[in-house]
Amino acid sequence: MLNHAKAEYYTHSTTPELEIDDERTLETVRLVALAAEDRKAEEITVLKVSEISYLADYFVIVTGFSTVQVRAIYQAIAKQVEQDTQRVPLSIEGQREGTWILMDYGDVIVHIMLPEEREFYSLEAFWGHAERIDVLTLL
Repeated sequence: MLNHAKAEYYTHSTTPELEIDDERTLETVRLVALAAEDRKAEEITVLKVSEISYLADYFVIVTGFSTVQVRAIYQAIAKQVEQDTQRVPLSIEGQREGTWILMDYGDVIVHIMLPEEREFYSLEAFWGHAERIDVLTLL
């Protein structure tokens, strides 16, 4: 499925390019999960939303237990993804507050949240019809 957010990656919609892009997306998800785990993030959840949303292909939702930890998780993810894939987020929101940092890679959106934010906004429930990916298969 070609998501609007991913359209910038395609010059021609050929099958090999689509496969390469899918691999790139899954590698980004894997790196995000690894970096978050390395910074002791909890409740790492991966939702495949490509079939139900044009926003992205995957959401990665993680919990940090202080604003310092939330920022450290964000920094670790940004560094790891850029180092291994030469990708930087298209946009980043919430750095100053540190209660919910959103990193938008186009095909992957990362939510790093304090427990109170995660419980209040309940993204897993809102996107409950999305396919859950077992994070252990990515690590």
